[in-house]
Amino acid sequence: VQLQASGGGLVQAGGSLRLSCAASRRTVSNNGMGWFRQAPGKEREFVAAISWNGDSTIYADSVKGRFTISRDNAKNTVYLQMNSLKPEDSAVYYCAAARRPAGSSLAGWYNYWGQGTQVTVSS
Repeated sequence: VQLQASGGGLVQAGGSLRLSCAASRRTVSNNGMGWFRQAPGKEREFVAAISWNGDSTIYADSVKGRFTISRDNAKNTVYLQMNSLKPEDSAVYYCAAARRPAGSSLAGWYNYWGQGTQVTVSS
């Protein structure tokens, strides 16, 4: 599986961005998917995860109520809608796919990782 994250950019605080993670080489319609982020000098942290059919989602406390993870299995794509962005959301955002149908907040759960897309939120 190859994962390609896109949609990052520069936005003012309070603004919105929508990240996409497109999978290629094989379908991820049966795979749990997740988003993680890493800011300079910090460890990679969990953002959101979704089960294979979208029925179950998990969010980090820091993004609950502001971010929404979703998926379109027909397009082999997972999305992260980010609203009410804050400067502390600035990071490189990575998508990941698991060989299992559930999502997880654990990085070790995932087997495939995309290359990341930069999100910068100015104050």
